Amino acid sequence: MLTRTALGLAALLLAACAQRPDVTRGLPGDHTAPLLYVALGDSTVEGVGASRPELNYVSRLTARLRERYPAAQAANLGVGGATSADVMADQLARAVELSPHLVTLSIGPNDITEGVPVRKYERNVVTILKALSQKTAAVVVVNLLPDLGTTRRFRGGPHEDTVRRLTIQFNEALAAAARTHGVEVVDLYTPSREEVPRHPELLAADGYHPSDAGYARWAELMWRGIERRMIRDG
Repeated sequence: MLTRTALGLAALLLAACAQRPDVTRGLPGDHTAPLLYVALGDSTVEGVGASRPELNYVSRLTARLRERYPAAQAANLGVGGATSADVMADQLARAVELSPHLVTLSIGPNDITEGVPVRKYERNVVTILKALSQKTAAVVVVNLLPDLGTTRRFRGGPHEDTVRRLTIQFNEALAAAARTHGVEVVDLYTPSREEVPRHPELLAADGYHPSDAGYARWAELMWRGIERRMIRDG
């Protein structure tokens, strides 16, 4: 059964997906148009755990984008170890400068492990999403954090319950910020709870980052969010 906090997160996610202040933003209907995709975030964006760079989720998404938009280009600004404050300080201005058509953001696990308060994380995420909303015309897609408590790094350990609770709280903050700024939300939390315990091969050898298979699943889920913002020809 879902806990009360998990049920609250599910309700907030549904609201974030259903109520978008800016429904006009979409990827070009002209598939011959140039398209720039910028990825922001941490080690999962950089691709730690993948056996080759082209197998991380950003590269997989780029390949799928090029099937629709042959002229699509990508800039992966993700850095291992980055927190929301690092994205704000070191990646955000560069992303705005690039004038992207699509931005994905994956950030939060390092905030949790470094003890960043939820409210500070929320303020940082609001700053990032507000800047992307006001200073670019990009479609922005964020993913909820996977349940870190399902990873071998934390499962069965003394910090499992704390990490699970914080994952929910951080996701609530992220979903609320996304709802305010018309950002597309992709739920990685629910699939991770259901799939990682049954499929340990989704995690890399370190028991924490995604494996090639994990990044393939991550890209599949993110693609659904991107597709929802594609303008159809005709």
